[in-house]
Amino acid sequence: MGVNGVTEVTNNIATTYTSTVNSPVEDKKKDKEVEVKKEAAAVYEKSEENSSTSKVSSKETDRTKIIQQLKADDALRQQQLLDIVHKMMGKQAKTYGIANSENDEDSIWKFLAKGDFTVDAATKAQAQEDISENGYWGVKQTSERILDFAKALAGDDPEKLEKMRSAFEKGYKQAEKTWGGELPDISKQTFDAVMKGFDELTGKVET
Repeated sequence: MGVNGVTEVTNNIATTYTSTVNSPVEDKKKDKEVEVKKEAAAVYEKSEENSSTSKVSSKETDRTKIIQQLKADDALRQQQLLDIVHKMMGKQAKTYGIANSENDEDSIWKFLAKGDFTVDAATKAQAQEDISENGYWGVKQTSERILDFAKALAGDDPEKLEKMRSAFEKGYKQAEKTWGGELPDISKQTFDAVMKGFDELTGKVET
């Protein structure tokens, strides 16, 4: 065997030895790399799960806020109708008092309307017209305005309309309390007309 042959054999032995010795080390490195990748994947998956939970929590919070806002809007609408009824009934009562200023039985309404018992002829004539059958403060127009306002707030939803009915009743009672007793007959007739209107709107009677 020549020098070249010996050198080749020596190189082959060295290569084989190096491969044999380094192989376990390289395998360990590869194993570690795999483990690191697995751990990284596990961490990523956990992060993804937390993100999903956070999204669900955020949606629940948004839903709660929406529900609270709807309830607040609903309460506001009822209060708006209550306030308008209170004012309307009071104005109707004042107008009635002025129109009937010479009637002793209606002296309470004269007092509430003017603060005294003096009503000039022109004011009285206008008041009488306003509380007539087709007058602005008559039963028909006053009840229609209240119902129109209720429909504008509640739409065609029967449940919301019932809440508007309740608000109307509370507003009427507040008007009675403000004026110190029962409201005049024209207001009682208006009350009945509005309640009948709510019955028709909610389907409790045939229209």
